[in-house]
Order: sequence, then C-alpha cells, then structure tokens
Amino acid sequence: MVFSSLVFLFIFLPIVLLFYYFVKEKYRNTLLLLASIIFFAWGGVSYTLILIISIFTNYFVGLLINKHLGTKLARYYLALGITINIGILVIFKYANFFIENLNEIFVSLNIEPIDYENIILPIGISFYTFQALSYIIDVYRKETEVQKSLTKLALFISLFPQLIAGPIVRYHDINKQLSKRFVNFNKFTTGVERFIIGLGKKVLIANTFALVVDTIFAMDPANMSGIVAWLGVILYALQIYFDFSGYSDMAIGLGKMFGFDLLENFNFPYIARSIQEFWRRWHISLSTWFRDYLYIPLGGNRVGKHRVYFNLFIVFLLTGFWHGASWNFIVWGLFHGLFLIIERVGFGKFLEKLWSPIRHFYTLFVVLISWVFFRADDLPYALSYLKTMFGAREINSEFWMLNKYLSTDVTIALIVAIIGSTTVLLIIQKHLIQYLKRIISNPWRQTILYTLEIIAGVGLFSILLLSVIYLTANSYNPFIYFRF
Repeated sequence: MVFSSLVFLFIFLPIVLLFYYFVKEKYRNTLLLLASIIFFAWGGVSYTLILIISIFTNYFVGLLINKHLGTKLARYYLALGITINIGILVIFKYANFFIENLNEIFVSLNIEPIDYENIILPIGISFYTFQALSYIIDVYRKETEVQKSLTKLALFISLFPQLIAGPIVRYHDINKQLSKRFVNFNKFTTGVERFIIGLGKKVLIANTFALVVDTIFAMDPANMSGIVAWLGVILYALQIYFDFSGYSDMAIGLGKMFGFDLLENFNFPYIARSIQEFWRRWHISLSTWFRDYLYIPLGGNRVGKHRVYFNLFIVFLLTGFWHGASWNFIVWGLFHGLFLIIERVGFGKFLEKLWSPIRHFYTLFVVLISWVFFRADDLPYALSYLKTMFGAREINSEFWMLNKYLSTDVTIALIVAIIGSTTVLLIIQKHLIQYLKRIISNPWRQTILYTLEIIAGVGLFSILLLSVIYLTANSYNPFIYFRF
C-alpha cells in the first residue's frame, strides 16, 4: 500500500485516525502497531515475518547489550545484532546480485553455474533495517536508554508513516515520543497540510513526468536525439526529487497527525553549489546515518587526507549499493564519492571563489550525469545514453522533437517543478508578509492574514481534489523508492 492510493486515502487512513482518537491514550501505541503491521502486510503477507523477526531480534539484542554494558559481551552482542540485520538485508536484497555475478565468472571459466530462484525484494527492508541498526548501536554507545517495552520498540521499527520509504528515523530522535506525545488542532492541521503538499508533489508532478521519462529511457539511445536525451534526464531529476520528497512530506505530515515529529529529509537539494552541499540537502536521513555510523567510526576527517579519501570511497560505495543490487547504483555512488574527493583535494576552495550561478551549474551538471546511471537499466545503456547526450554520434537534435513529449500538462508541471525545487516561493512569501505588516494598519492586518489563510486553504483543497481526480483517472502510479 502506498500513500498515493485511493485505498489508503479513503479507507485505511480515515479508519486508523478514527480509532486512534477514539481509544484511550494508553492503547494508542498498540493500535498504531497493529495498523503498521496491516499496512506492511498489504504489500506481501509472507514478508511480514521478516519485519517481525527484525523486531524481536533487535529487542532482545538491545536488552543483552544493555545488560552487559562496559564488558566484552556487550561488543559481542552488538556484533551479533549487526550480523543478523546485515545478513537479512544481504540475503533478501543482494543474494540475486551476488549469484548472478558469480555465475558470469563460472560461465567464463566453463564451470557449471549455480541454479537459483530469484528472491523478491521485501518492501522497505533497507529503511527499517537501518533504523534497527541505529537503535542497537546507540544502546551500545550509551547514547540512548534501552527500550524495555516490546510494543514501543516494535512501533519504532514498523511505524507505517516512514516504514517503507523513510525518512530513516533514529531511535534517540523519537524515543520520548513513543512514551508521550501530544496533538492539538494546529499540529494536526499542519500535518494535513504537509501531507496534501506531499501528495500533490507525488501525484501531480512526479507521476506526470514518469510516463515521459519511462518512454524516453525505453528508447534505443542510438535512435534518440541529444535534446531528447537531456530532456529525459532533466525530467527524471525532477521526478525522483518530487517523488521521494513528496513521500517524505506525506510521512512527516502523517507523523504530525499522530503526534510524532519526524525530522526533515530534504532541503532544496537542487539549489546546492557543490556536491558536498548537495548531500547535506538530499536524503538527509541517509547521509547523516552513514556519517554517524560509518564515516565517523572509520575516522572521518580526523585521519590523514588519504585515509579521508578512502573513507569517502567506502561510504559512497555503500551508499550506492544501499539503493540497489546493481552495478549502476554502485557507479552512481562512486561517481558522487569521486566528486566529493575532488572537492576535498582543493577544487572546493577554487569553487567557492567562482560566481554563484557557475557553482550551481557545476553541481546540477554533475548530479544530472549521475542520474543517468541511477535511472538506466544497466551500465551499457547508461554509457550509450551519455554518448547521445554529448553528441558522440550523428543524431537528429532539432528542438521541434520536444513537442512530442512536452504536452500541456507536462509543460505546466515542468514550470511548477522548476520553481518548486528552489526557495523562490518561500522568499516571496516571507517578503510579502513583511510588506503587508509594514503597510497595513493593525485593524486590517489580521483580516488580510486571514484572507491569505483562506486562499491557502482553497489552494490545498484544490491540490487534494486534483490529486484524487488524477488517481481515479490514471492507474499509473509508480513510486521510485518503493524498491529500495
């Protein structure tokens, strides 16, 4: 089940909200846990067992670590917990990849390949596994107290707003909220507003681009014009941003409806002026997870410069591999890691002296190239696509060919997406409010502000209505990060 589905919007969510505010406060965690299990089981009942195993494993490992804190046994139990979590992830997410590549080696050596059946990837396994790992590591580091309530820990790992696509929630950021949280009218309405904005980003923008992007990336690059190739990757860059940030917005909004305050996951990454800044703005919960649980333990910036480069290499190798069991994702991660190293070697200081638009152009250029590897089905296709983008073959590149893909709705979505991926609207809003406060006398000021709130409310209702109309009329509702 995804948030941008009619079943979730008109059946699951209203029922859960109704029961949540109807039952006594002491039963709300249990209700949310049950709802989360049902939500997860909707995508595959058999794989719910993996989630339950993860919950029980990390619950008992946490207790054992806490019991033996300060001794070697605590370290052994931590190692056991990490091994089980990573082992489950490797089996269900990476086994196919390893066997396929091993079989290629066997075939080249005239050795009988391994006979196997494809393992279907359980939804959300990368997200809830990383959450569970953060819990047992923080207990070992004494950065958080062990959770003795199985229900509360189970809810932390399986809370449905962020279960299948993040943001990756750290236990120490939410542990107090598991015991006590509050919801008032303002917080609830703020959550509803955030959810609707996220729904609109996902359905009205990301989904609009999805069909065009799929069409372009299904073409043979040899028969594609360079301008179409560039259009495909630009639309994909906007699609994945509005798809994933929209889902994060919906998750944060849902959290507020139930009293949880989840951390932000995106901060306008496409306005970044370096790749380093891009990763401070893109998928923040993942980048900070790797920083705190891998990069810093490896030595971070406190070691020699060559070791720092090695640390960055390892982190972005695993960042790419986290996204999927494919050489494309590995190349994508290493590509970003390479530019982070280049910036650290000295290019970053040179970059800071350049005109700001040039820095923006550099960052967007690198990010767009990397998205080709992320979106392509395999490396040969990605390389062929890049050749087309940079005119390495004779191709037809007339601009009129864009008319085939830039329909009215795609063009409108493109304009909205470009503006929405910057802080332009926030700046306009800020200056408008300041201007109105200066020029309007006190008796009228509140009336004007109320009028603006009504207009905003009408806008939100329009986004919701248009999203529902789209979902009713269209069955194509892909979600990119659903497979991670």
